[in-house]
Amino acid sequence: MSAAEIHIGPLIAILAMTAATYLMRTGGYLAMARVPLTPWVQRMLDALPGCVITATIVPVLARSGSPALLGVAAVVAVMAWSRNEFLAIAVGMGTVMAVRAFGL
Repeated sequence: MSAAEIHIGPLIAILAMTAATYLMRTGGYLAMARVPLTPWVQRMLDALPGCVITATIVPVLARSGSPALLGVAAVVAVMAWSRNEFLAIAVGMGTVMAVRAFGL
């Protein structure tokens, strides 16, 4: 590949995404450094991971239908029973594969 064949567009896009990611993360740290950690703010920050997981899972459930719903139900049941994330994920994936294999 010669220097004339190298396109600069993808490099600029990667650098722009890197800068945007860095600025978002740094901005979050700088903004939270000025926010007092009141009990209300602490409760909100404690609930945030669950909100992110919910916002990630619900669209997948809406698109995937019953296999995904049954897989998530299996994961919740195994987590409630065993408290083992790896086992829960394995059972959930197995449930989705089985449901899809049987055409449900």
